[in-house]
Amino acid sequence: MSESANPRALRQAGVVFAWVVAAFLIALVFLAGWVGVRGFLAYQHLTDAQATATAVREDLTDPALASAAIAEVAADTAAARALTSDPLWRVAEALPWAGPQLSAVSTVAAAVDDVAGSALAPLADVASGFDLAALRPQDGRIDLAPFTDIREAAATGASSIGGAAEAVAAIDRAPLVRPLREAVDEVGTLLDETETATGALTRAATLLPAMLGADGPRSYLVLFQNNAEWRSLGGIPGATALVRTDGGAISLAEQASSSDFPRYDESVLPLGSDVEGIFSARPGRFIQNVTQIPDFAVSGALAREMWARERGGEQVDGVIAIDPVALSYLLAATGPVTLPTGDVITAENAVPLLLNEVYFRYENPADQDAFFAAAAASVFSALTAGGTDPTALVDALTRAGDERRLLLWSAREDEQALLAGTTLAGPLPETDDDIVRFGVYLNDGTGSKMDYYVSATPTLTWDSCVTGGSAASPTASGTATLTVTLTNNAPADAATSLPRYITGGGAFDVDPGIARTVGYVYLPEGFELQDATITGDVGFGGGTHDGRRVLSFAVDVAPGASATATVTVTAPEGSAPQLELVSTPTLVSPPDLVAVCEPA
Repeated sequence: MSESANPRALRQAGVVFAWVVAAFLIALVFLAGWVGVRGFLAYQHLTDAQATATAVREDLTDPALASAAIAEVAADTAAARALTSDPLWRVAEALPWAGPQLSAVSTVAAAVDDVAGSALAPLADVASGFDLAALRPQDGRIDLAPFTDIREAAATGASSIGGAAEAVAAIDRAPLVRPLREAVDEVGTLLDETETATGALTRAATLLPAMLGADGPRSYLVLFQNNAEWRSLGGIPGATALVRTDGGAISLAEQASSSDFPRYDESVLPLGSDVEGIFSARPGRFIQNVTQIPDFAVSGALAREMWARERGGEQVDGVIAIDPVALSYLLAATGPVTLPTGDVITAENAVPLLLNEVYFRYENPADQDAFFAAAAASVFSALTAGGTDPTALVDALTRAGDERRLLLWSAREDEQALLAGTTLAGPLPETDDDIVRFGVYLNDGTGSKMDYYVSATPTLTWDSCVTGGSAASPTASGTATLTVTLTNNAPADAATSLPRYITGGGAFDVDPGIARTVGYVYLPEGFELQDATITGDVGFGGGTHDGRRVLSFAVDVAPGASATATVTVTAPEGSAPQLELVSTPTLVSPPDLVAVCEPA
């Protein structure tokens, strides 16, 4: 019996094994089908959410519509999250190859759902009751109440978005198939951008009420930079104004010219030996040179101290800088403004009128100053009267800030900390894990307004590079070259056809018609200089500023001629693969110079 039973037992065992294998295969097929169907449905929801979010992103002028659209996005992301978080999906995440793909999808779905439900939805609810018209002053006063609710919602949202961005950044891209890897990268970039935008909204909703006197009277010194005479941060501060705020009310209290400030015997504040070694003490001795140092925290403090010395010790709460190009953006929001002279200043004619034509019209500097003061007062009145287009105003301020034409320094440490890292703060070029930043800063050396005719054309490229790191944290090393070409576009007979006030009349040993430019090239921290040349072989000076090597040069350019400075550097291993340039705002919008080291 035992001999005949053994084969039967084996046959039964084989049958059982076959059924087990079949059941396992059926389970796998069921699991694959279940996950596949749910994955497809989740994909549909995420695609719908992306389409809705894109539509909202392209038109944010109506907060009420944005609120409804974000509710749709939240519904889709919640559905996608539910579809990718059930127990069977979690089991499938343990499978080889497919597991990392599914895990990445569920992580992304959860992250975007957190953003849509916990961050954007509450913010949209608040925004739905906010009218952009609240930004428009009425009889010289802005209602500050709406900003409180926005600040709280934005702060909560920024925290939630930051957590979602970290979760997506932590996804291991290495095992992912290319389409999914690219999708994860795209979501990560979008979350980073959203976090930045929400953080900016938080800062604005915090700073604006305080600056407008929500907690008591404030005063701000405004520097009007003249781009026809370059300084590192834009132009010579040729005119100033004192603006007072209190409970949302804004008033223009006083105006002054740079000629109202004396030449100080020594810097009004300590600059440090490194800074003086590059710029001398002039930025601390002349109001006209405070923006020669490309760090507005320094410029603002110097201007504040100079104002205090000439105004009986009055200490302003902060310093603001703006240029005529930014003023032209604001005029797009106010519409044309009639000046006391009868001139009509517009977005189209503001720059040539204020930076060039005025010098043909008025030979006496005092008359020029009077014209500038009248123009500033008239535009200020238009901005605070209540007839401004609020959407255009936001666009104008955003553009001016992005182009570093609008700068702000606060004497209050907590508020200055909120500004840190933004373009409004006007900082030195900062390198981080994602971007390597160079700086090119230009200054007039003619003592004139010739820079109205000078164009600056920079380039920035990787000459050779090797990538490293990981897909989530790429790095690069190699050599890169930065150039800046200066071209004098003044007429050939500039020496005689242009007013003396524009040419400088031979001051500083510069012949009329010649444009002398003093430039400063800031290298990123850790980058080594390989070579530096300039047209005419005039050579370079320089030093070190806050850990950054600085090359300085001075070059004279005749009408119709050009000069080029070329700097080649070596990037150390572990550098970010993306290079960017920060440069002096001139008459034209600064170029968006970006160079990326791509994998071979």
